[in-house]
Amino acid sequence: MSHNPIRPWRNIDRRESRKIWVGDVPVGGDAPITVQTMTNTLTHDVKATLDQIIRSAEAGADIVRVSVPDKESSVALKEICRESPVPIVADIHFHYMRGIEAAEAGAACLRINPGNIGNEKRVKEVIQAARDHNCSIRIGVNAGSLERHLLEKYGEPCPDAMVESGMDHIKILEDNDFHNFKISVKASDVFMASAAYQQLAEATDAPIHLGITEAGGLMSGTIKSAIGLGQLLWMGIGDTLRVSLSADPVEEVKVGYEILKSLGLRHRGVNIISCPSCARQGFDVIKTVEELEKRLEHIKTPMSLSIIGCVVNGPGEALMTDVGWTGGGAGHGMVYLGGKQDHKMSNDGMIEHIVEQVEKKAEELETARAQDAAE
Repeated sequence: MSHNPIRPWRNIDRRESRKIWVGDVPVGGDAPITVQTMTNTLTHDVKATLDQIIRSAEAGADIVRVSVPDKESSVALKEICRESPVPIVADIHFHYMRGIEAAEAGAACLRINPGNIGNEKRVKEVIQAARDHNCSIRIGVNAGSLERHLLEKYGEPCPDAMVESGMDHIKILEDNDFHNFKISVKASDVFMASAAYQQLAEATDAPIHLGITEAGGLMSGTIKSAIGLGQLLWMGIGDTLRVSLSADPVEEVKVGYEILKSLGLRHRGVNIISCPSCARQGFDVIKTVEELEKRLEHIKTPMSLSIIGCVVNGPGEALMTDVGWTGGGAGHGMVYLGGKQDHKMSNDGMIEHIVEQVEKKAEELETARAQDAAE
């Protein structure tokens, strides 16, 4: 909510971490929490993969991960990295040579799974390739693919085993004087992931990549991710995140931003505050909000919009948003601008009018931002 003052009880003290770079995108330190997604096309289908990457970038993805399972994908990756508008992370499993090939192809980061990549000698070869090509690394620990000796030691996947796996591989990187890395300890179980991330945050100053892996479909996965990632972010843990959904990658990006917006950690586009509607509503709130969500996707400026069906909570909510509409009954509503009543208008044409007011306000905010930057 751009015109509101910062309130102390809303502040989140982020864990201190060192900063690394994924291409030209900073991760950790004082950098904004970045939002990632992953393509689900066949990587060797360059056109389809680039299309997903471009759509994800337009939705706000800072970084996009691409799976590199075979030699054919390694070959395609070179063109993908060259044409991508955002840095590409190459997802490497099982064959360490794919990591070397990905670094040579221009990947900005290599995601390696310690439980799958192989022995220490192979990991060292991947490290050297990353160093030679100015490529960062993500140590990607996953509860579903822990090393055999850790499963034998702990009996089952658990937070202690995940963190031990991660710290073992941090030691390998640091022993090889490689520090341009981040780390994740993902699990599909929210409790396990949360406990592992909390332990990890105390054990290292490396940037942390958050995720609840295999979270599920659009609805269930969003809820699970919001709970798991939300509590960690609220605790100040996390420098970059991916919401893992069985859905279009663009949806992952949208959910990621919504989680960050709900905690005041990062804002992009219009944050719509709307009521669930009831018999008091002066217009069809649900249909109006559905339409506005579609019509306002092109707005990238951080700002807030309240759409409230009646005067019970409408005026109060509108006082805290950049643009507001409160249903007043008798076929009209009150328009609020900058938290103040501005004018009444008929419900007829309200969507077009709201879009116009939001676009105008976004332009004003961008102008003010440019002036502040110039001073």
